[in-house]
Amino acid sequence: MEKFKLKQGEDFIELNNLLKILGWVSTGGQAKQAISEGLVEVNKKVDTRKRMKLRSGDQILFEENSAEIL
Repeated sequence: MEKFKLKQGEDFIELNNLLKILGWVSTGGQAKQAISEGLVEVNKKVDTRKRMKLRSGDQILFEENSAEIL
């Protein structure tokens, strides 16, 4: 499981941006498509909100990739 640390002063990161930053997808369009198709789980539940705000403690699963927000 990867660990993603929020930048100092940031309270959250949007789900679609996280997928891009971690390199799990190549483009924002691919991130949005994967999310809307129900391929991404947040805290063990499918979530289709592309701009969902992820906060410290959230866990994300996409294909064989997993990450936790710190």
